Amino acid sequence: MRIALLGGTGDIGEGLALRWAYHTDHEVVIGSRDPEKARAKAEEYETELSSRGVDRKINGFENAMAADRARVVVLAVPAYHATDTVESIVDSLDDETILVTPATGMKRDDDGFHYNRPGAGSVTQLVANAAPETVPVVGAFHNLAAGRLADLDTDLGIDTLLVADDPDAKDIVSLLADDIDGLRPLDAGGLNNAAEVESLTPLLINVAMHNDGLHDLGVRFE
Repeated sequence: MRIALLGGTGDIGEGLALRWAYHTDHEVVIGSRDPEKARAKAEEYETELSSRGVDRKINGFENAMAADRARVVVLAVPAYHATDTVESIVDSLDDETILVTPATGMKRDDDGFHYNRPGAGSVTQLVANAAPETVPVVGAFHNLAAGRLADLDTDLGIDTLLVADDPDAKDIVSLLADDIDGLRPLDAGGLNNAAEVESLTPLLINVAMHNDGLHDLGVRFE
């Protein structure tokens, strides 16, 4: 399966790219607004994998080209770039494409990080509103610590919550999540539940900030 990681040069994009390239045979493509930056990062990821005995080709392109022909497109961009990114790639999307968003809107003050709920109800819903009606949207990978995800020496042992209104799209993304060793996908319902999932991210950051040894905090539901 071809997976395009738009914003794949950033923290969460790096972690997902390395994990899928390391643990699976899926084709991983890196997207960026700057194609040169995408290609440079793709080469960095190849070098990291090669140092671990894994020979994988990872290509880097401008976002729209990266999304072209991808079965799954992950919007690994900050919340405030999510809708702009969807609009910039809309001609590369079709009814066979699944859009995945891990973005969470947050604001910070002296007390810590807080969920910044958009008027649409969630960032996931914002993405769904910007996407063509025939393109299903799945919210996933919100609560993953980027450092933990990108460190291939670390056993994850954590869960990721999925929300979507399209059950087939949710199943496909769930399988992709399960392909990453140590990551367990859990169904959290439809898009209307996205705000509850997204709001866990600032909570985890606040806990990590105030407790030693929990820098790359994740969640596991038992």
